[in-house]
Amino acid sequence: MNNLFFRGRKNLRVFLFACLPLAVAAEKNSFDPPVMGWSSWNTYRININEELIKRQADAMVERGLKAAGYRYVNVDDGFFGGRDGSGRLHTHPERFPNGLKVVADYIHSRGLKAGIYSDAGSNTCGSIWDGDPNGIDVGLYGHEAQDADLFFNEWGFDFIKIDYCGAGQELALEERKRYTEIRRAVDSVCPRKIALNICRWAFPGTWAKGLADSWRISRDITPSWESVKHIVGKNLYLSAYAGGGHYNDMDMLEIGRGLKPEEEEVHFGLWCIMSSPLLIGCDLTTVPEASLTLLKNEELIALNQDPLGLQAYVAWHEGEGYALVKDIERKRGKMRAVALYNPSDTLCRFSVPLSCLELEGRTGVRDLIRRRTEKSIRDTLSCVLPPHSVRIFRLEAEKRLEGPGRYEAEWAYLPCFNDLGKPKNVAYAPDGRASGGMIVRYLGGTPENYAEWSEVYSETGGDYEMTVRYVPGKYRKLIVEVNGEATPLRTLETDASAGIASVTLPVRLKAGYNTVRLSSPYCWAPDIDCFTLEKR
Repeated sequence: MNNLFFRGRKNLRVFLFACLPLAVAAEKNSFDPPVMGWSSWNTYRININEELIKRQADAMVERGLKAAGYRYVNVDDGFFGGRDGSGRLHTHPERFPNGLKVVADYIHSRGLKAGIYSDAGSNTCGSIWDGDPNGIDVGLYGHEAQDADLFFNEWGFDFIKIDYCGAGQELALEERKRYTEIRRAVDSVCPRKIALNICRWAFPGTWAKGLADSWRISRDITPSWESVKHIVGKNLYLSAYAGGGHYNDMDMLEIGRGLKPEEEEVHFGLWCIMSSPLLIGCDLTTVPEASLTLLKNEELIALNQDPLGLQAYVAWHEGEGYALVKDIERKRGKMRAVALYNPSDTLCRFSVPLSCLELEGRTGVRDLIRRRTEKSIRDTLSCVLPPHSVRIFRLEAEKRLEGPGRYEAEWAYLPCFNDLGKPKNVAYAPDGRASGGMIVRYLGGTPENYAEWSEVYSETGGDYEMTVRYVPGKYRKLIVEVNGEATPLRTLETDASAGIASVTLPVRLKAGYNTVRLSSPYCWAPDIDCFTLEKR
């Protein structure tokens, strides 16, 4: 299995399923994996044309990227040519004199899919940031159904990225309302599935999952280490919002645009294990060979296109180092993917107990970047990483543990969370006193502002002692719910100088997955660090 080269997304799934024993066969899904392809913005911005797009489609096929699973060729901002008196959108007369249908048809003729761009407001980002007068009054605002019919029915595009410059920076429209109007318009005129990306430059809110396949979680990427590091930092604690065919979009890839080799490994490797869309942003006709080899690494791509569709989460954090982990091929199996990540400017030593990764016993190790099998381990995953680097492994253990024992607050699903900078909004926040270095702040105040862990696993069920660790504060209350059974905690520590406090209560778990919810419907809850479970 380790030495075979996968040939595209479909062949990858067939291969994984066929090579596993029936008892551990890869789980099937009913949803699409993250989008893979190329987009014009990073390299060309608004300076695109028909021949350029066709050359990139040709290069995707000829340089082996289509065979590796890349499918979409996306035309970003820069194709607009204004509207006529009826409101119909036209393409730029010099850049796209034959229109965009011929471009989409050409992309399809190469066995690929075609993507397009617009803005939720009236004006595009190119009109604001690149001074392009052709981006004025060509956004979707007021033309939602008309443009959707043109893009998807007449021109035949399969994907759309919807920016927010005109809607947000100029008009200050409300995000959920605008994207809901657009999604409804697309669905009303187009009977086939259209992949939709929300480009709001921050995690927009949990509502996005009902409207889009993916959503941006940060400002635009640049070909610099600081940009890559910033985006990874934004996504470290967003795993609860990905899954089921919906993904946190870490933005287009800057592979082949000047990063150091080890920084490109971080960039591509973490985009893969965190299940971000993979949209190449360089010129495919001139991409350096080493970068091209990385982009076609079939073992990393397998993590991104894994049938479970999960995003890796931070299971261990010490000093400057992070260990991210996720199930692959089947849930709660003995095989997991792990990334050891050093974002710092100095050496970082890792000594990660296998128990933190929910694994035990003799464990096989496969290095997915270098595509080689390492010596097996028993208790600890250890290595020393240079600055700005990552190691990504597939681990296969003798035994899968029941659970981590400790469930961090930063793993919780927060239905009221967004990253739009609103005051006193529930959020994940750093706190050096916390077990994982993070807490959840501003929980409570309304019934819907809770924290939930929906996959608390028990092999046999039974009675457990649950200990909740929290930051004390005055006038705070907390309700613990386990599978809908609520227990109000009436005696919480109130002295903030006491450091992290804890409270223990008996709970009963059922065999299999359990749901734990922490809430305080009518006043603030204390900031939450984590909770632990110990069988009685």
